[in-house]
Amino acid sequence: MTTKPWILAVAALTVGAAGGYLSGKGSAPASAPAAENQANSRTRPSSRGEGAAADSAKKSSRATSPEQISRLPGSSNRIKALMDFYAGLSPEKLAEEAGKLESLPMDERMTASILLFGRWAEVDPTAAMAFSNTMGMGGGFVRPTILKSWASVDPASAAKYYAANPREFAMMGMGGRGPGGGQGASSIIAGEWARQDPAAALAWASSLTTDKEQTMTAVIGEVAKTDPRKAAELIGKMNATDRAGAYRSVAAQYGALDFSEAQTWIRTLPADQQTAALASAITGLSGTDPSAAAKQLATMEAGDAKDRLVPDVVGSLARKDPQAAADLLKQETSENAQRGGMRQLMPALIAQNAISALAYAQSFPAGAVQDSALASYVWNNNSSSPAELVTVADSITDEGDRNRALGGAAMRWMREDPTAATAYINSSSLPDDQKQRLISGQGMWGGRNRGGN
Repeated sequence: MTTKPWILAVAALTVGAAGGYLSGKGSAPASAPAAENQANSRTRPSSRGEGAAADSAKKSSRATSPEQISRLPGSSNRIKALMDFYAGLSPEKLAEEAGKLESLPMDERMTASILLFGRWAEVDPTAAMAFSNTMGMGGGFVRPTILKSWASVDPASAAKYYAANPREFAMMGMGGRGPGGGQGASSIIAGEWARQDPAAALAWASSLTTDKEQTMTAVIGEVAKTDPRKAAELIGKMNATDRAGAYRSVAAQYGALDFSEAQTWIRTLPADQQTAALASAITGLSGTDPSAAAKQLATMEAGDAKDRLVPDVVGSLARKDPQAAADLLKQETSENAQRGGMRQLMPALIAQNAISALAYAQSFPAGAVQDSALASYVWNNNSSSPAELVTVADSITDEGDRNRALGGAAMRWMREDPTAATAYINSSSLPDDQKQRLISGQGMWGGRNRGGN
């Protein structure tokens, strides 16, 4: 069975279950007799693992509502059961279930919404879209799912609906944190269309009068994922003034595939586009070979493009070699690059050794970079005591950064030891209104503090 694109949106929810399985598979090898016993036990029908799995499967097959499914053991089992449940419903029944989503807890509602509207869009997309228009703010978050699923099976019809109803999608793409992850409606359609028929997708994108550059870039970017050479050719069909985004999109995929070839291609681009394209190619390379990307980063001229690139390379390298990433960031001369890179580096350094991470942060001269390092240390440190963290936060020189870091540490302290935390907060340099919110449990910006930063 072909995996539907809308299913990918919830795939991350199964990582926890899969991670547990993989960590078990990756454990140290057992001695020969023990390994043999383990192998034998796995073949016995009465093993507890198989019995539990079979019992869970039986419960899943008997679940007849999202409420019942929510009580199944195992998050991946719930997702599979929801997929099966919605797949068996008629469009009318899907409409009924959509009306029940508000009764679900928020985390369950989000997963169910993605699965329900993704399925509904495949069988009756106009009805799904019409329902989303009755949902207020919630409709804005399911509309990208509907549009993506619709375009995955019938992009031409999705494109016609978009053209006839542009105001329904006006808020889509308004910032990277909004519905659709910052991707506009036409780009969502174009990306799905390009997976099926790149030529038709590009022809449609080139006919647009609004968001034309972004939409054509979405087509070319999708092609570049599997064939950056072909994508580079397609850029030639764009107006010269609209190609900047496409150059960067192709360069990122090209850099991951064959950096040397990507460099050769980049040298053929207009001179004013080469630096940005090279930065994108190095970003792509950092995903496959962060050490090689670090070497390429060192060859770049100072400037905005390099400053934006540093956090990407440092983040990728830190996941494999935190110390190498720390050394790389220390060598940078741009404060903007160092501050951006610090937010990517510090979590990995802390996970390796919190004491060393603090020493690294304090090794920078007092000022903006050290402030960024210390703030990142406070926000990402889950092992040190809150009392230690407020001491670190109090050494931050920028008042705004200091108050935010102090507030975050104080919130954690309130959960562990309210008496000591209250005494500290009252004696601290925090603004009076922030003190009141923290002590009353409203968090740093108002609202009840329910945990987390």
